[in-house]
Amino acid sequence: MRAAVSGCRMSVGALLNGLLVSVVAALLWKYSKLLEHASQLEEELHMTQQSQELSQARIDYHVALQALQEHGTRMVCTGKMHTDRICRFDYLCYSSEAEEFVFFHSNSSVMLPNLGSRRFQPALLDLSSVEDHNTQYFNFLELPAAALKFMPKPVFVPDVTLILNRFNPDNLMHIFHDDLLPAFYTMKQYSDLNNEARLVFMEGWGEGPHFDLYRLLSSKQPLLKEQLRNFGKLMCFTKSYVGLSKMTTWYQYGFVQPQGPKANILVSGNEIRQFAMALMEKMNITTSQESEKEKDGGSAEQEKEREKSDEYIVVFSRSTTRLILNEAELIMAMAQEFQMRVVTVSLDEQSFPSIVQAVSGASMLVSMHGAQLITSLFLPRGAVVVELFPFAVNPEQYAPYKTLASLPGMDLHYVSWRNTEEENTVTHPDRPWEQGGIAHLGKDEQERILASKEVARHLCCRNPEWLFRIYQDTLVDVPSFLEVLRDGMKSKPSTKKNKAAGVVHPGRVREAQCHTSVQNTNEAKLTVAWHIPWNLKYLKVREVKYEVWIQEQGENTYMPYILPQQNYTFSENIKPFTTYLVWVRCIFNKSVLGPFADVLTCRT
Repeated sequence: MRAAVSGCRMSVGALLNGLLVSVVAALLWKYSKLLEHASQLEEELHMTQQSQELSQARIDYHVALQALQEHGTRMVCTGKMHTDRICRFDYLCYSSEAEEFVFFHSNSSVMLPNLGSRRFQPALLDLSSVEDHNTQYFNFLELPAAALKFMPKPVFVPDVTLILNRFNPDNLMHIFHDDLLPAFYTMKQYSDLNNEARLVFMEGWGEGPHFDLYRLLSSKQPLLKEQLRNFGKLMCFTKSYVGLSKMTTWYQYGFVQPQGPKANILVSGNEIRQFAMALMEKMNITTSQESEKEKDGGSAEQEKEREKSDEYIVVFSRSTTRLILNEAELIMAMAQEFQMRVVTVSLDEQSFPSIVQAVSGASMLVSMHGAQLITSLFLPRGAVVVELFPFAVNPEQYAPYKTLASLPGMDLHYVSWRNTEEENTVTHPDRPWEQGGIAHLGKDEQERILASKEVARHLCCRNPEWLFRIYQDTLVDVPSFLEVLRDGMKSKPSTKKNKAAGVVHPGRVREAQCHTSVQNTNEAKLTVAWHIPWNLKYLKVREVKYEVWIQEQGENTYMPYILPQQNYTFSENIKPFTTYLVWVRCIFNKSVLGPFADVLTCRT
């Protein structure tokens, strides 16, 4: 009987244990579900908050909806062609369902320029600073404002927005040259594109490895195309600017003709340095020049000694492709040659701000050809940029960083070294094609590439010979490298940090006038006089001269003269009873030209 009772107790205990385990399991399952639900609620709340921030924070929804319904979309653009056009919109909308921008027409809509079907030849504007690239075109659909009654409820974005495409956010050169610089100066162009404006990226890429750099342009988090659908099916930007200024770009990538400097470069080093300083301030980076101000003063000799001891070389170290195989040997040789310490930096191992901090105080930047060399825009004035090229790659054909260093006002000295010894290169024919592999090519094409001693000029972007050669690893011949560097340094203007030197142009000469006299039927004189440009009295200019053009009325040619004085009497080739047109302008230091004054009409 006791055994039976005991067995019963054991069965009840086992049953209770089983029930307890089941209850605990159920509770744990319930708890996990609650956590999952809470997480979903938190995410939904976050999205709701973001949506509310965009649609309710600083805008009366009903007023905005009424404005859209009654006035429709309004657009006014600058620029004559799609390649130089930037447009301002009121109430430009975006349908995440159709993945199209929408222009709503009402009786109050404005569309300037009103191009009709010409808007599609090929587009209204370029969304990127890369000119006339068929993946970067912007256009919109058109609907009557009455269609809003049948569409999803719009969400309004109260922020002033800049809508653009990033061209290639995985590559530092493209990020700076194509996106950051153009966006920075586009925002400078319009006063309401300030630190509170929001950037909207419509190319469809994810954030990419350097998204923090885009965050420096505004206090607002940038929006990606994929995020727009989170805010509703129809999103309307109350005020937006679409497109980017191309004035700051200096290089074209070879889509139509082989890559090289742009034909008409409109930016100088001054604007690029202003941009670099603004970004460094955002990254809380102190320049070496600012640090110097905080140090105690001393004698000129002490100052010179301190400057020398502070000088150093930065070498970019690559870890996967395009390696310098004898990097340590190269570093030792440079340290010994220039008696400077050498600092290595790596995009794979360091934060970008820490790299900029190092570059911003360097006397020399050394790197294999690659996107990391765009950091040379942070170098101090007077620094040296040394770019290394693998075997069979001609430096003259790939010059974005040489062009940057050579811009007026950058005040950088550029030197390139090229590996000319084929035995000092390691190729990787079996890699994927995008890393220079050629195994996918036919045997004849592989043999041609392997036998080639220089990559022929080519268009962007998948030339297999270029990729094969640019992804080689290189054993740098140290003696030839140092020789090239020594020769290059001979033409370096100064080893000191140069001060910023902006070019100031002369103004128009003032009160220009002419007097004539006739000596006889075959001889006449023409006297031209003027006052100095108004700004000259405030400037220290080494050399001032004046250019005078004299043209007989009705003729196509003119006679040019360069004169040191402010008046002159012309008699040679001056005919009596003839009308002459005369232009005068000032020239500073032989090459800095001023504008011509108004044309003088002089009758002998």
